[in-house]
Amino acid sequence: QVQLVESGGGLVQAGGSLSLSCAASGRTFSSYAMGWFRQAPGKDREFVATIRWSTITYYAYSVKGRFTLSRDNDKNTVYLQMNSLKPEERAVYYCASSRSGGTRREDYSEWGQGTQVTVAS
Repeated sequence: QVQLVESGGGLVQAGGSLSLSCAASGRTFSSYAMGWFRQAPGKDREFVATIRWSTITYYAYSVKGRFTLSRDNDKNTVYLQMNSLKPEERAVYYCASSRSGGTRREDYSEWGQGTQVTVAS
């Protein structure tokens, strides 16, 4: 079983940037896809981005061009760089691991505790 710990959340002004990290431990990291989801108050958890073991990335349409997902297999860590943030992107951001790297919640078997991102208007 893998343990995932997110960090890097916080408060940023609209149009600003934040970088989230997710550190994994407990099993071989490099062979798993790693994804990010977010959940705003009163809304369902939604897909943000995923990166497969091959480093191929997929992004939700709403973040494409503004967010960049990368991984460092030597450090067992994935990074989500978020630029041009919008107030409506205020949410708890979750890191998760998957064998397939899909876009659905059920594609992911382990989840971190989440990190809060607040975007002030």
